[in-house]
Amino acid sequence: MARIAIGGFQHETNCFVEPKTDFAYFQSHRDRPPLVFGDDVMVWLSSSSFALTGFIKDMRQTHELMPLLWTSGGAGGLVTRDAFERITGSLIGALSAAMPVDAIYLDLHGAMVTEDFEDGEGEVLRRVRACVGPNIPIVISLDYHANVTPQMVELTDAIAAYRTYPHIDRAETGQYAAQALNAILKRGQPTGRALRKAPFLIPLNGQCTMVEPSKGVTARSKVVDGDLINLSYLAGFPPSDLYWCGPSVIAHAWSQEVADQAADDMMAEILAQEKNFAEKMVSPEEGVELAIHLASSASRAVVIADTQDNPGCGGSADSTGVLMALVAAQAQGVVLGFMCDAQAAAAAHAAGEGSKVTLKLGGRSGPVGVTPFEATFSVDKLGNGKMKTDGAVSGGREIDVGPMALLRVDGIRIVVTSKRFQALDQAPFRHLGIEPAEQKILVLKSTCHYRAEFEPLAEHIIVVLAPGYYLADPTDYPFKKLRNRVRLKPLGGVFSAQRVTNG
Repeated sequence: MARIAIGGFQHETNCFVEPKTDFAYFQSHRDRPPLVFGDDVMVWLSSSSFALTGFIKDMRQTHELMPLLWTSGGAGGLVTRDAFERITGSLIGALSAAMPVDAIYLDLHGAMVTEDFEDGEGEVLRRVRACVGPNIPIVISLDYHANVTPQMVELTDAIAAYRTYPHIDRAETGQYAAQALNAILKRGQPTGRALRKAPFLIPLNGQCTMVEPSKGVTARSKVVDGDLINLSYLAGFPPSDLYWCGPSVIAHAWSQEVADQAADDMMAEILAQEKNFAEKMVSPEEGVELAIHLASSASRAVVIADTQDNPGCGGSADSTGVLMALVAAQAQGVVLGFMCDAQAAAAAHAAGEGSKVTLKLGGRSGPVGVTPFEATFSVDKLGNGKMKTDGAVSGGREIDVGPMALLRVDGIRIVVTSKRFQALDQAPFRHLGIEPAEQKILVLKSTCHYRAEFEPLAEHIIVVLAPGYYLADPTDYPFKKLRNRVRLKPLGGVFSAQRVTNG
């Protein structure tokens, strides 16, 4: 039986949005647990759907687990210096108090950027390694969107990564990490490590593992296969401005030759598929017109994905571009979710169910050109926003998205929350009496995660490009720190410190 310290510190940083992610946000209970310490880590994470959940499940009976802390800030702006230092300091303090330990497992994301550190996870791992020394195995799990750096690979002994987007294998990833750590405890720390970076960025819309080419690439992932400990493809998170942004292949092995060969073979496949990482997208007006036409004869829902207002990519979840297009086209039988507007939800609760309320909905956060939608709405249903999710991506979580309201204007109903929540689960719809499968048109503020729950319900899916803080085309981001000569999208122009060029 080994004594294993466990914990997690996650953030997916969009470097091009405000506000920054502060300590209070990590502390808050939203669509994921709040910042928890010690035994409360086991209380909140043992029966949820995170990587740490899977690790605990497979390891608690055979090893002594020492919980440190766990927190996730979701996706948003830069992590503040105060938040990073307080959380990392608490993590290292708890680890020091737990010593001696035989191994460490950390549930990380891999795309955290802070006010001080481009490579947030690399800095966390540097401090952890400094605390325990070189001879204690460190195994981590990473999100599929991790921007893996050489420091992350060098400071760890194994990395397990999500293989799905939508992320339906978080807990399974933790189990892979457990498998890798058990092998290391028996055989010893690896000597081989390999990192390969693709010379192009992949827009999030082109990263879905339900279709090729990502489906085939991730299928080549391995955990404890001969002399190989792990082999993973990670697609990267384009809105993070750091030198090492972009797709990666990582390998740990008990032989450098094995690590290099496995990483080279997988990267060769990715390079050969470059032109295929793409998804068709249209304007809100085109998308709404097409949805209305298709819905007139469809037997199942027509889904519109409002991809650039995805809170899972740092979007505000309150842009109004698609809503305005729907109203202008006099669309009927529409449900839109989830619009984050705490002021509108409060006004609806003050007015009460069955009443009418005139208010400005959404458009409070930008970006430039996004304005509130002003109308008189019927308040069809109210809810407290507290529920348990049950979907493939985030099932089993006790969430709190704040006071909710179902507002109706003409033939359009809008599900309003008080906290940001990506449209990746059906529970918030049902919380307000909406059955998604029965709708003619569903508008979802999501980029890819919606597909796990809503694609099976849909006859057609249309992805639209309304203004929002997630820019689906990476060439629109004002990168400053990205390495030179990286293509900003597959077969696209290259980045230089001065400008984007087509050469």
